[in-house]
Amino acid sequence: MFNWISIAAINMAIAVALGAFGAHGLKAMVSTQQLEWWQTATLYWFVHSLGLLLVGVLIRLNIATQTAAWLLQIGVIIFAGSLYAMTLGAPRWFGAITPIGGLLMIIGWLWLAVSAASHSKQLTI
Repeated sequence: MFNWISIAAINMAIAVALGAFGAHGLKAMVSTQQLEWWQTATLYWFVHSLGLLLVGVLIRLNIATQTAAWLLQIGVIIFAGSLYAMTLGAPRWFGAITPIGGLLMIIGWLWLAVSAASHSKQLTI
């Protein structure tokens, strides 16, 4: 079993580093549009890292499954990673990958909802 709390903390550190790099290292080197992509990627990385932290706690409490964590982690890597890549010069068609990451994040949150609902039904029986 993975330690999703530690993985979430590492994700938060990565988000801080990438946010700082975008704000200080890229500002003069990329277009306004590219900087917006970077900022969007970093925002999603932060939010989903915090979400992953919560999911990690819920996994330890046997309320959530690792599937939700994996979906969130892979989703944010694909979503944010594709935006970071485009900012750094990848072709714009690379943005076609971005919605795949978004879809995985949505499925991850829905998976958490179903897991939590299933768990609460087990407690009331």
